[in-house]
Amino acid sequence: MPTVKVRNLKNEEVGDLELSDAVFGVPFNEPLVHAAVRNFMANGRQGTSATKTRGDVSGSGRKLWKQKGTGRARIASLRSPLWKGGGNVHGPQPRDWSYNMPRKMRRGALRAALSERVREGNVIVVEGWTLAKPRTRELLGSLGQLGLNDSRTLIVDSLENENLVLSARNIQRAKIVNSFGLNIYDLLYHEKLIISRAAAAELEDLLGPRVEKNEAVPEPAAEEAAEVVKPKRTRKPKEEAA
Repeated sequence: MPTVKVRNLKNEEVGDLELSDAVFGVPFNEPLVHAAVRNFMANGRQGTSATKTRGDVSGSGRKLWKQKGTGRARIASLRSPLWKGGGNVHGPQPRDWSYNMPRKMRRGALRAALSERVREGNVIVVEGWTLAKPRTRELLGSLGQLGLNDSRTLIVDSLENENLVLSARNIQRAKIVNSFGLNIYDLLYHEKLIISRAAAAELEDLLGPRVEKNEAVPEPAAEEAAEVVKPKRTRKPKEEAA
């Protein structure tokens, strides 16, 4: 079970935190992480690039000369792709690049990336971000105390901490996300990862193994469990033919 030091904003050790092996101690799976990054980038593509076909460009639709007898190549319209100013052939058209990736694979890629950051020693757990008011200078000072002046830093904390969110939006090398908004691209792009103690517990709940709770089934009542004896139907005797 990996153990990390818990620090305050002055970079002083205030305790230890044992992280879950199921989330922060799994081996690195490079093909899975690569597939998750490709899925994330594909889902972020706009797919709005387009070219004009012969039906979209301006120009007359009349036939320029007759089909036969001129000695020239046959032509139907100025909008043909063979002519300057004509339409484009097989150009890009608006499309949706996104595709679904199984949830278990996405969660597995996040666990692998988090575990690799822990093994690299690039995960810092802080007691909490308590800023009196939104000041970018104060947040930069805290990052400097933690030794993260020149590193791309990803901070995982609650978005309800408005002072932290407002203080970080002018810092280009830092980004604030919550536990639910953590994605594989941010984990790989940012060199350092700062997690609050509360966010670490949320990540263990979100990415940890699902525990199925077997609800106790109430025993049926004695009256319902008892077999109901139905009276047998008796056939009426057939009337003898006269």
